[in-house]
Amino acid sequence: MAKTSDVYKSLEPLFCPKTIAVLGASAEPSKIGGRPVQLLKDFGYTGKIFPVNPNYEEVQGLKAYASIKDIKEPIDQVILAVPARFAVQVAEDCASVGVKSMVAFTSGFAEMNAEGEKAQLRLAEIAKESGMRILGPNCLGVFNSHMNAYSTFTSSILDGRPKPGPVGIASQSGAFGSHCFVLARARGLGMSYWATTGNECDVGFAECVQFLAEDEGTKVILGYMEGCRDPERLYEALALAHSKHKPVIIMKVGGSEVGAAAAASHTASLAGSDDAFDSVFDKFGVYRAKTLREAIDISYACSFGVYPKTNRLGIVTISGGAGVVMADAAEEFGLDLAPMPDDVQKELKELVPFAGTRNPVDTTANFFNDWTVLTKFFEAMLEKGNYDAIGSFFTYFAQSDTLSDKLMEAIRPIRKKYPDKLMALSIYGNRNNIAKLENEGILAFEDPREVIQAIAALYKFRKGFNTRLHAQPKIPETTPKVPKKALNEYDAKRLLRKAGIPSGQESLAKTPADAAKMAARLGFPVVLKIVSVDIQHKTEIGGVVLNLKSQTAVRSAFNDIMANAKKSAPDAKIDGVLVAKMMGGGVETILGTYRDPVFGQMVMFGLGGILTEVLGDVAFKPAPFGKKEAMEMIKSIKGYAVLAGARGKAAADVDTLAAALSDLSIFAAANADTLESVDVNPFVVREKGGAALDALILRQTD
Repeated sequence: MAKTSDVYKSLEPLFCPKTIAVLGASAEPSKIGGRPVQLLKDFGYTGKIFPVNPNYEEVQGLKAYASIKDIKEPIDQVILAVPARFAVQVAEDCASVGVKSMVAFTSGFAEMNAEGEKAQLRLAEIAKESGMRILGPNCLGVFNSHMNAYSTFTSSILDGRPKPGPVGIASQSGAFGSHCFVLARARGLGMSYWATTGNECDVGFAECVQFLAEDEGTKVILGYMEGCRDPERLYEALALAHSKHKPVIIMKVGGSEVGAAAAASHTASLAGSDDAFDSVFDKFGVYRAKTLREAIDISYACSFGVYPKTNRLGIVTISGGAGVVMADAAEEFGLDLAPMPDDVQKELKELVPFAGTRNPVDTTANFFNDWTVLTKFFEAMLEKGNYDAIGSFFTYFAQSDTLSDKLMEAIRPIRKKYPDKLMALSIYGNRNNIAKLENEGILAFEDPREVIQAIAALYKFRKGFNTRLHAQPKIPETTPKVPKKALNEYDAKRLLRKAGIPSGQESLAKTPADAAKMAARLGFPVVLKIVSVDIQHKTEIGGVVLNLKSQTAVRSAFNDIMANAKKSAPDAKIDGVLVAKMMGGGVETILGTYRDPVFGQMVMFGLGGILTEVLGDVAFKPAPFGKKEAMEMIKSIKGYAVLAGARGKAAADVDTLAAALSDLSIFAAANADTLESVDVNPFVVREKGGAALDALILRQTD
């Protein structure tokens, strides 16, 4: 058995408590301090329960204690359900007697005001000083369905306990996390743990994910996320889940400006840029769901534990229209709808002359006369069509017990013969009949498009599990540092050259004569550009002149540029005029870095021009990374075909481009504490080689 981590050990009393004390326990089950006592008592918690309230001798039939100090047994978990004004003192008392964990329902902390934030900081200090792990404050609690340990005051549990199972849920929102539980329960998901983290004074979302990743009984991790306080811990948790082949599905919100502001006011969290979260999720193979239904559907699909080996999909339908819907979705989600072999199509035509046999395979309603036809169609697709997943449409069959039973009789032999093949149906009906399918390992969805989306997600997880995470490159000690002084374009490109990012042939001229001599030495044609840290938009002020073909033209252009600069920016410090060899051809790209408030240095890549500025065809990745990851980044954009050699043009030197991106990421990581941003625009990639034609480096302001 693998050695458990310190995080797992520290959170075990929180998630798997053998003793629970309820501070602020109430005799009234409907109250916040009464609900957990009721749930623990009535739903079969096998550990010891200690209600704590100095106003009662007994709470809901259990002996009550005046103080946590009066309990003479070790306490794994306390539930804090006292007013905020008492919370800090009570937490100190708990720490003093060696309580191992606390679930803090109490609100009125950092989500409220400065005074609340101060009290929350004290809770964090208590946790750090004592080692007592604190979930919350301002949280809805935690449960362990295997132990019937329901340390929560959500009323949703009263309508039905969760079925123990493989899905662990972590949510930064209490009410939304409760809603997630309700929908997951209705979907039939078996759940292991559920935790809401609230204000995260100590235990955060990332640590909950890490616990679930390490827990042997949890096979699927479902999360609702607003922000991230501990990016390093999140990296570690997601990497652990990846290494254990556990799918992680996260509904991350706060991507819009309004949404980010709401997340900050809700849990005092820092949302971070949406692109950064996407890039981190992509790195670790996390499925980012756009809706809660999507998150639950994908978690449901993963709970069956069957992941297609390839993206070859076969579709069996009793409706041509549904087949079209599913075929369209298959193309959208990148699945291979390869046709059935010709000889197999001929066999199927002999069974049902009017059937569509290519793929999608349309059985028509003919099988109602002989249900074994359906069995033969399925077997032909799996045995001879070589598909790793089958998506099917059977309308409202599960509404009828008779049709449902006949369908199961037809499919059951196939399910048993091919247990490693994924089978998912679009079918509607009552819960009992749907459960019959699920008990045979067959996925059921109402919408045919959702069938295909789930299959695509499962294949993507399988592909991700089989891909090793790239090791983070080491940062050489020789990587240049960003100086304290502001850098002009010329100095920025010289610094980037030291970091490995090539640039074109150029020199800095102080006079028209110098510029003319430099141009002759470089070879015509040349380009002249004003060089000043105070002038970033050179073209707009007439600070750039292209395609100069003689020394006379260079001298004249030099004078014009200087005059334009003095007129448009009279206070600007002018360092000179850049003389550069004019480069023709190649593909313009943009390389850049920026400092994300959560994940730190991020690298951006895209093609130059309209694809980046208007269509937003860009890729992001956290720094640093190596050439292999850089190549993946390059190939991920929609415009990659331009670099690969579209319409008969020669392919660009993407190896040089990948090396430049990787070197830029290492430079950014080496200067993480001082660098604000880098903008290399354009970086021209030719058939052989590439060069930065312009660069801007900004240092963080102190």
